[in-house]
Amino acid sequence: MGAAFGFLTVFGRHGRRPDPSALVWFPVVGVVVGGAVGMVWWAGQRWTNVLLAAALVVLADAVLTGGLHLDGLADSADGLLAPLETERRLAAMADPAVGAFGVMALVTVLGVRWAALASVVAQPALLAGLWCLSRTLMALVVSKVPYARPGGLAEAFAGGSPLVAGALGGALAGGLCVGAGAAAGAVAVVTAAVAGLCVVAVAARRIGGFTGDVLGAAGVVAETAGLVAYVVVAT
Repeated sequence: MGAAFGFLTVFGRHGRRPDPSALVWFPVVGVVVGGAVGMVWWAGQRWTNVLLAAALVVLADAVLTGGLHLDGLADSADGLLAPLETERRLAAMADPAVGAFGVMALVTVLGVRWAALASVVAQPALLAGLWCLSRTLMALVVSKVPYARPGGLAEAFAGGSPLVAGALGGALAGGLCVGAGAAAGAVAVVTAAVAGLCVVAVAARRIGGFTGDVLGAAGVVAETAGLVAYVVVAT
């Protein structure tokens, strides 16, 4: 569990290289982080207003994850969206500087997340479910999709079994999201899964597999798409 929290959050990072056994804990990390962010959403709407509450959620998520997944989104956008050859795509993703495509992706996704969170009554279970789903997707991708950059940190998870993580994550994500609203929650789960897989598919086509940045991008896009789908159906 510690390795999963250390890889996906700001907690437990002691320089220890993760191992494949941590994959089963990815959905649990998602539930914990999403549940904590969801409580910020609920408390913010109770004691402030919907606009500020939504901003606090975006901030809390960035703090708890150390901005790791947002950084992955920006790097992936720079590498996958620009018209480049494969090696240059990987180089762009490894570059710590954020380019135009990365800025565009960050601004768009953060703005959409904020707007969606400000559009409905806080549902902590929804965020716990969607965040669980995004981490479950990461665990499945690590196990089933080729790694595009040998020697990267995410490669340490190779060889892990996705069965338990997939079953646990699917059950938790589905139950939590549907609990937040039967029809809207179900649509949110399906939309989130499809959106995250689309990111992975683009990466597989353009760089031959996934990287740690792609995992972060797929997770953020999945969560955001799920939020938007929930709002569309629930309102």
